[in-house]
Amino acid sequence: MSRSSVALDNLRAFVILVVLAFHSVLAYLDFLPAAPFGFNEPPYKWRAFAIIDSSRFIGFDLFCAYQDVYLMSLMFFLSGLFVWSSLTRKGAGNFLLDRLVRLGIPFALAIILLMPLTLYPTYSVTATDTSIEAYYRHYIALPFYPSGPQWFLWQLLALNFIAAAVFRLWPAGLKRLGALAAAAASHPRRFFIGLAAVSAIGYVPLALAFTPWDWVQFGPFSIQESRPLHYLIYFFAGVAIGTTPLDRGLLSPDGKLAQHWRAWLAAAIAAFFLWIGLTALTMNQNAPASLVVRFAAALSFVIASPAACLATLALFVRFAARRIEVAASLSDNAYGMYIVHYAFVVWLQYALLDVPLFAIAKAAIVFSGTLLMSWAAVAALRSIPLGSRLLGERRAVAKAS
Repeated sequence: MSRSSVALDNLRAFVILVVLAFHSVLAYLDFLPAAPFGFNEPPYKWRAFAIIDSSRFIGFDLFCAYQDVYLMSLMFFLSGLFVWSSLTRKGAGNFLLDRLVRLGIPFALAIILLMPLTLYPTYSVTATDTSIEAYYRHYIALPFYPSGPQWFLWQLLALNFIAAAVFRLWPAGLKRLGALAAAAASHPRRFFIGLAAVSAIGYVPLALAFTPWDWVQFGPFSIQESRPLHYLIYFFAGVAIGTTPLDRGLLSPDGKLAQHWRAWLAAAIAAFFLWIGLTALTMNQNAPASLVVRFAAALSFVIASPAACLATLALFVRFAARRIEVAASLSDNAYGMYIVHYAFVVWLQYALLDVPLFAIAKAAIVFSGTLLMSWAAVAALRSIPLGSRLLGERRAVAKAS
């Protein structure tokens, strides 16, 4: 395994830790209302904040704001990195079959089995009748099927279908995209500028039309209205980077991106505070922001997002290009943990509602409990054939295949 691949392995471990931490602290954000959102009340804001605790810590608001800037963009980018190699090895048909099994079936199982189990605490905190029968009636009466974090799976599956179609119908297009991305190895700033510019075209008009925060849902398929093209762009940026060997491209541990990690980290911090400052100007509902301010805030997002992504990549290819056993195990189980973790988060937050602890202590308990239980659950599931097929084989088996 190349040093770049090891660094990405460690990065996957880091990303799942951040995802777990992000969801673990959502109940304790300072800006949330005092009372929980009603289960039957549109616009069903409990989809984002399943539990609301009276303990608060404003530092969690800053943490979540920073993750909102880049985390999902980075996840779509990482998901695209190995698409080209999979397509060339398997062909479009087998590639899509594999994606349907690995993404489609877990998505369906999570919607049907996992989300009803997850959301009982959300229902019970505002319900007058907390019986399972009453919960079932209210659940099926919802005008959609709650998907929780699983929205990422169906959007990723859709992007894989698009990539397979392009590969089948216009393979030269992906090669040309890869050739453009290959120049990023020696000129990361050009890659940043290109990614920000293309993302601006896809994101800014939608953010102005729908606001940066609105979601729409059709059945089990939810989507953030301002970001579908933004995520598509990051996914195909990953596909393009992945058309060349990783250790000789943008993600080389000896490349310019890694060498200038300090500059990228400084740029990420500066861009984040630019975004948060401009976004704050748009949040006053008593005096709606002008079009110019909203445009500037949307534009600052497409600057902050690639800056944070590239800073994170630079740090990992520079400092984490060696194997760490715990990180390797966590990376192996990361996909399954993403699927199951939200149930543990919600139930642990619910269990701690009346416990007299500070928000930081509660969040730490939720995070550590979710980490251990989701890690153990996925490791157990992957020990059986069906779980291994859906969530990935254990590392020793995968190397031999």
